[in-house]
Amino acid sequence: MLYLIEGVRPHLGDAVLRNMFDARKRVFVDLLGWDVPVRAGRFEIDQFDTPNAIYLVLAGADGAHRASARLLPTTRPHILDTMFACLCDGPPPRGETIFEITRFCLERSLSTRERRATRNELVSALARFGANNRITLYTGVAEQGWMEQVLAFGWRAHRLGAPRNIAGSRLGAIAIEIDAETPALLERAGICGTPSFVGEMPHAA
Repeated sequence: MLYLIEGVRPHLGDAVLRNMFDARKRVFVDLLGWDVPVRAGRFEIDQFDTPNAIYLVLAGADGAHRASARLLPTTRPHILDTMFACLCDGPPPRGETIFEITRFCLERSLSTRERRATRNELVSALARFGANNRITLYTGVAEQGWMEQVLAFGWRAHRLGAPRNIAGSRLGAIAIEIDAETPALLERAGICGTPSFVGEMPHAA
């Protein structure tokens, strides 16, 4: 099941959100070693998890997490402009129709085959959500290996500057153009998923 959660203050009483924050901790803190806030020793929640954030979450009917991503409006402080502006050759893109993709998270317990299928489903959902909601550009910060994968998904994407070594990681900033053709471009490249119309996803808040 694909959930859209927006316009709410994240709370741990909701199973979908609770399991998403738990998964983020297990991936970004336990696996990747990021130095980011952890609440109650279990939930990765930072200063950008506010009512302005939008979450796309793939989860079971019981709220069990499969994959998730967070979208941040670029008209407000976000990761690229507040922490990694140095990755851009010019000013970080900002605007009402520009959103930043952050915390792209796949459940660690998935098999390799399941991870690929789930990744494709979430990428497809992001593209359809953008196309259905007048988003024209996604931006993001990524480790170089993941960035190269994203650039090769078939959509129109480019680097915003040369990758740099920051805190022991090779990071880069990217921009992804979104329009009505983007979902079809992904499908031609083999990136497709179950959701056919993201605008009709159920709310989990």
